Formats: sequence, C-alpha cells, structure tokens
Amino acid sequence: MTKTEPKVGFLKLSRFYFFYFAGLGAIVPYLSLYFQSLQFNALQIGILMGVMIGTKTLSPNLWGWLADISHKQVFWIQITSFFSLIALAGLGILAFFPVLLGVMFVFSFFWHGALPLFEAYTFRALAAQKTVYGRIRLWGSIGFIVAVLGVGWGVEHWGIQTLPLILLSVMALAFFATLGLPEQAEKPVDTQKALSFWQIVKQPWIASLLVVSFLIQLSHGAYYSFYSIYLNDAGYSKTGIAWLWALGVIAEIGIFYYMTLLLHRWSAVLLLKVALFLTALRWVLIAEGIDYLSILLFAQLLHAASYGLFHAAAIYLIDHHFSGANQARGQAIYASISHGLGGGLGMFIAGVLWSHYGGEIAFLFSAVVVIMALLMVKEEKG
Repeated sequence: MTKTEPKVGFLKLSRFYFFYFAGLGAIVPYLSLYFQSLQFNALQIGILMGVMIGTKTLSPNLWGWLADISHKQVFWIQITSFFSLIALAGLGILAFFPVLLGVMFVFSFFWHGALPLFEAYTFRALAAQKTVYGRIRLWGSIGFIVAVLGVGWGVEHWGIQTLPLILLSVMALAFFATLGLPEQAEKPVDTQKALSFWQIVKQPWIASLLVVSFLIQLSHGAYYSFYSIYLNDAGYSKTGIAWLWALGVIAEIGIFYYMTLLLHRWSAVLLLKVALFLTALRWVLIAEGIDYLSILLFAQLLHAASYGLFHAAAIYLIDHHFSGANQARGQAIYASISHGLGGGLGMFIAGVLWSHYGGEIAFLFSAVVVIMALLMVKEEKG
C-alpha cells in the first residue's frame, strides 16, 4: 500500500464515484430536455426535477440511520443502488406527468441514499489520509464528463427519446461497482466524551454551515433545471451544450486534484468563503452573458468553485465533526439539507421564476441567494 492509497483500495472507491456521477452526467444536462420533448411546460419540468432532488430531504437520513445502527454501510449502499436501478426502468414506459412524478420520486428516494453512505464509507477507508479524498472523488467528475459528452453525442444522432435506456445502462454499472466492497469495522468510541448527533447539529457554526450549504444549493436550481434549455433557446447546439457542461466539470476535476494542497495551506472555512464569492459572480455572468460564448466559457470554469471547492471543503468539515456512530448520519444531513432541501426548493423556485420572468431573472435571483449565504458563514469552533 502506498502512502496515499486508502486501505480499501483506490480502484474500489473510485469506480463507484465514476459510474454514479456518470448517471448524474446523463440526468442533469438532458433530463429536462427529455421532459420538454414530452411537451411538459417549465413549471411541470421544475416540479419533476424538484421532486427528484427534494427526496434528498428525507431519504439519506433514513439510509444513514439504518447504516449507523446496523454497522453495515456496504449492505445499504447495495440496497439503495439496486432499487434505484429497478425504479428507473419505469422512466420510458409512460409519458404521463403523474406517472413520471411517481417514477422520479421512487427512483430518487433510493438513488440519493447511496452517495452519502458511500461518502461516509470513503472517509472511513481514508482514515488519517482524509485530504486525499479529492483525488478519489475526481473520478466521479471524470465519469460525469464521459457521460455528458457521450450522451450528448447519442442524443444528437439518435434523439432524446433514447435517454431512458442510456440511464438504465449507466445505473446498472453503478450497482455492479458496489459488489465486492468489504464492510469496515467500527472504531471504538468513548461514549463519555462523544456528543450526540443533535448536540453536534445544534452547535452554532455547524448550524451555520448547514444553512449556507442549503443556500448555495438553492442557488443552483436554475442551473441544474434550465441551463441546457437556456442555452438551447439561445441557439447553441446540443453538442455545444454538452461541451459547456463538460468544461465546468473539467475545472472541478482540477480543484479536486489540488484540494490536498489547498486544505494544508488554508482553512476550510476560508475556502468556503472564496467559493461563495465566485459562485455569485458565476450566476451574474450566466444571466447577463448568454449571447457571448467567451463569457459562458469563463462562467463554466467557475464551476470549480461553485461545486468543487465548496463541496470538498464542506464535506471535509462535516466528516471532521460527525464521526463514529454519527458518521453516516452526518453525511446524510448534509446531503438532505443542501442537495435535498436546497436543491429541490431551488428547482421549484427556478421553475416559477422561469415561467413568469425568464432565465435572466432566475440566475440573478441565484446570485442574490449566494450573497446572503456568504454573509452567514461563521468561523469553525472546536
């Protein structure tokens, strides 16, 4: 074993990230276009996408609780991955809004449980080498890029109606990547000194971190639901749209690769503040620069901050303070409040704003939300 290689094995950890985020790379840029092809309006699309993300407010907490009390993280990772695959089979069967609403609810209820569990599993495997996380997680970003470009090419040549079959294939690979993962033994915890889960959550700076995470993900609602539509309506080709998505994730990979260095040099809280400032700038550039490719290219590079830098710093802090018997639930509540509640509400609000005022106002609203988040960041205590 090398100095920086996790004890579970680099390949076993990185391959799940690769395929899980390949699934995300097929969903995020193209699912709204698929729903648009079924003649759904902007509000319906916002509801469908919002429900898919909104299930994250509840499901990760259930799966995290089950993993913590059973001490079987791998078992629940496999359960959530398998049943998300089964549920997704219904996506291409019927094109009625109520049916797809149910499909997206069931699929995402299981699918969103897998990643927080795997994040906790990865940090436990890394043990004292937690700053290496970024170099494992970057394979998820690579998977996202491969899917964005590959699905973009497929949609361009075969049509958007092929998306459900593509998604099903990718999700099957994600499930197979969970097979063979070893369960890890729990480390003994001094119960006299350990804080309870809710004692940790109620600490002011932890509560602040969760609120800020909620707000930054709320600000991403317009981006994740309507960015592809915004570009498509402005005359960009689907191949061009795919490359813009890919550019953002390429920048994200760079941040993940250098997170070890950044965390050794600067505090995670400072990195959060920088990420928030650059995120607000990004949304303003997208709102006002849709007709200028050079501006959009620069804005996509800022995905390194709005997702990569913020997520890596935040999840590092979450793992530091939620450990032992609280580890899986710590990752779960972070996912639930940020990507779940924040992401779901953000997509719903984006659908309303898009329907009444258009894309420019939706992205400017996102910028205002991030500025609010920046003003709420507190310094880490303890």
